[in-house]
Amino acid sequence: MNRRQTIQLLSGTTIAATAGVGHSRLALAQQPAPAFSLPPLGYAYEALEPYIDTATMGYHHKNHHNAFVTILNAQVEKFPDLAKQPIETFLANLSSVPEAVRTPVRNAGGGHWNHTFFWSLMTPGGAKTPTADVKSAIDGAFGSVEKMQEAVNAAAMGRFGSGWDWLVVGRDKKLSAVNTPYQDTPHMDLGVKPILGVDVWEHAYYLKHQYRRADYLKSWWNTVNWDKVAENLKKAA
Repeated sequence: MNRRQTIQLLSGTTIAATAGVGHSRLALAQQPAPAFSLPPLGYAYEALEPYIDTATMGYHHKNHHNAFVTILNAQVEKFPDLAKQPIETFLANLSSVPEAVRTPVRNAGGGHWNHTFFWSLMTPGGAKTPTADVKSAIDGAFGSVEKMQEAVNAAAMGRFGSGWDWLVVGRDKKLSAVNTPYQDTPHMDLGVKPILGVDVWEHAYYLKHQYRRADYLKSWWNTVNWDKVAENLKKAA
């Protein structure tokens, strides 16, 4: 093989390889995006220090929440019609979810919704105390903000094992404190609308507080963005 033939061969190989990369990139680009994705926090993992530590925030968001998203997408691939509905719709009507995927959709869909709601409640920069409309609703249901916090904490401490605690608007339009097991949302069995929620799974606090859930709750109240709670109350009402 002479020099000219060698150059032609190498040039052809380079073109073919480049074309192969191009086709691979095109194939990846043509793949449909997952129905659900891990939402960005909108703030840094260290933003809630010293109340929630950086390590917990990173582990909780990147690992725990992302796992729920991955599992939920795997179920939705089997039944694409689920992705055409708002997540709250099929969580509130689990009997409409195909039985073959109902349990993983309940767990992973609930985990995805709960955590997305939870992160937004802790967005830095909002009101540090209840806004006027929220305080009015709290006073009407509990008597004071302090008594509301006591009720929410009691419900959280009363959740045996893993779960969530919520401040919700009921069918009577009044606020109450409730808890749910595992990754269940208030939409599922209770038919109520949450305006505030706190994760009481141990993964939300054990790196900093070990088993001391009460210490975690005491710190967590310092992270609440009451402007977000006011937005949730408006939607719920």
